Amino acid sequence: MKTLKLAAAGALALSAATIASPAQAEDLTLCWAAWDPANALVELSKEFEAQSGHKMSFEFVPWPNFADRILNELNSGGKLCDLLIGDSQWIGGGAENGHYVKLNDFFDKEGISMSDFADATVYAYSTWPKGTPNYYALPAMGDANGWFYRKDWFARDDIRAAFKEKTGRELGEPKTQKELLEIAQFFQGREIDGQTVYGAAIFTERGSEGITMGVTGALYPWGFKYENTPGKYDMEGAVNSPEAVEALEFYKELYKTATPPGYTNAYMGESLDAFKSGQVALAMNWFAFFPGLYADPNTGGDKIDFFVNPPQNVEGSTLGGQGISVVSYSDKKDAALEYIKWFAQPDVQAKWWGLGGYSAHNSVLNDPKFPESAPFAGDFLLAMQNVKDFWQEPAYAELLLAMQKRLHDYIVADQGTAQEALDLLVEDWTEIFQDEGKL
Repeated sequence: MKTLKLAAAGALALSAATIASPAQAEDLTLCWAAWDPANALVELSKEFEAQSGHKMSFEFVPWPNFADRILNELNSGGKLCDLLIGDSQWIGGGAENGHYVKLNDFFDKEGISMSDFADATVYAYSTWPKGTPNYYALPAMGDANGWFYRKDWFARDDIRAAFKEKTGRELGEPKTQKELLEIAQFFQGREIDGQTVYGAAIFTERGSEGITMGVTGALYPWGFKYENTPGKYDMEGAVNSPEAVEALEFYKELYKTATPPGYTNAYMGESLDAFKSGQVALAMNWFAFFPGLYADPNTGGDKIDFFVNPPQNVEGSTLGGQGISVVSYSDKKDAALEYIKWFAQPDVQAKWWGLGGYSAHNSVLNDPKFPESAPFAGDFLLAMQNVKDFWQEPAYAELLLAMQKRLHDYIVADQGTAQEALDLLVEDWTEIFQDEGKL
């Protein structure tokens, strides 16, 4: 997954002449991960095909292989993808290595304003350097890590009475991370309808990004920061702060005392499976999966409900989601830009939400009817107000693999202390940034 440095001359921006030239009918390939929102995008894109005359093809890669497959394609200058919905963490490498077309001139020409999209998504999915008005993607799929639970179990009189007796409070959606742990521990090993159930399905996967995406769901509410000073890479005392240590210890306790047995390498699929099979009372996962969860005939509908990642010291949710970019190696940039223009339209964004995609367009999110448009819509709005993302540096892959190792070694493999794990992570990241010339 090591990011390769490629010559970027001429790749970061399109000339005005190129932007202005009309596109002929083309066959376009859009690359993304293989999951429910991708299926919704196929359906949505039929309208683009009918209007434009272009034919859309799709290359959807399973999440465990998505980064390796697509980053290898980009690093080799491959022409498979004309359009790419790439992870938020890729934006730095996509810009600096010349993989993505810079879209500023195109946005200006077509009247596409980034102020029409939620600020958090523009910052995370579109800009490099971060927060600057340099755009390499259009926000495509807003997402965050949230929670869902067995509403029918929480409503049972016998379970509610047992919880009240044990804790002294009413059973309901947790208001803090520590309340979440208490609820998960209450359900751990409990018998419901003749079946032994467990507390929570969380992320512990080591190979790609899973355990990092899970643990940051605790780190951010404790107040975790990557740097003391934004943009300075001064990590000592931030990454390994007392609050970060406490959050990491909390997540290990959640894993050790309130998850299904053998849950040592679990990510999105395992979380969904554990919940749908009736094994757990609570589960974390991306909002992207919530429409499918609600529609599930066995554990959806009136049996499920949703909540935002609870605060502890502060509000905080792990950002997911992606922007859509034009790949600089494509021979069909004009047609790809047509797709971007079409996708940015407010009416298309409304249809995108209706089909199960997560629009980041303010006309959709600010509609007074939006919070009631789905059982999880209001929670999604709340989550997106306090999202934080992993490093978006060109070396993000190395940074991520280091965190994956340190977290998994401590939480799952019982190696060392939380303080030691975070101290070692600071050392790892310092070395990476030194190699990058940023320290």
